Amino acid sequence: MSGWASGLYQGLVIHQRLRPRRHRLRYRIFQMLLDLDELDALDAGLRLFGHNRPALVGFHDRDHGPGDGRPLRAYVEGQLARAGIDLEGGPIRLLCMPRVLGQAFNPLSLYFCHHRSGALQAILYEVNNTFGQRHSYLIPVEDGADGLVRQACDKAFYVSPLQDMAMTYAFAVRPPTDALFVAVDSSDGAGPMLHAAFCARRAELSDAAILKAFLGAPLLMLKVLAGIHWEALRIWLKGGRFHARPALLDEAVTVVGPSRLRRAA
Repeated sequence: MSGWASGLYQGLVIHQRLRPRRHRLRYRIFQMLLDLDELDALDAGLRLFGHNRPALVGFHDRDHGPGDGRPLRAYVEGQLARAGIDLEGGPIRLLCMPRVLGQAFNPLSLYFCHHRSGALQAILYEVNNTFGQRHSYLIPVEDGADGLVRQACDKAFYVSPLQDMAMTYAFAVRPPTDALFVAVDSSDGAGPMLHAAFCARRAELSDAAILKAFLGAPLLMLKVLAGIHWEALRIWLKGGRFHARPALLDEAVTVVGPSRLRRAA
């Protein structure tokens, strides 16, 4: 046992398109849950993990948030303040794919924002597209009594040329413990269109666990990017329609309130 809140999660991604024709994709990946207050300790305690430095597997602040390399805790707390949420120093834990051999791409990363009492207060969903753009959705946690957090929001960010902008997202998240589950269902005016899910088990962080995960997926980022483009081609060949990319949003984060949608820069 490492004693760290941070951990490594290995599991299966499922991506299923329901319309205009059914299409299904399954592949194995690993992600890391990184407590933002533990990054320096992880850097010092692990030989194969590096924080803001070259390493076999690593994490760079500039790959997330505003992209300028500033500490991410202050950035996330600033967004939470815009939503009227104060963690009072509670932990913020980021679920993401790490850099592997210096390369990284995260279609979706999740920040689990906890009050100092331990209660989960909000989830920040950070989305990257393949055009180098990023947008996030900050949603307060209002349920989850059965262990499953259910949240929803309107789509505000262009992700794929094969998806319309007039869509809604429904999230179902079982926060990480010994296992985790994240599902995103995308719907338009005609009903459900896409289902994506990641189901994984936790391994304690160690150099041995990192090496094992790396050997299982040494080209993780390239695998994900290649999969995105290959599957997009297959969907297009099945009759998928392309949608033009709109202008980039002025807002960096969409803040979803309990009864209305508002946006914060």
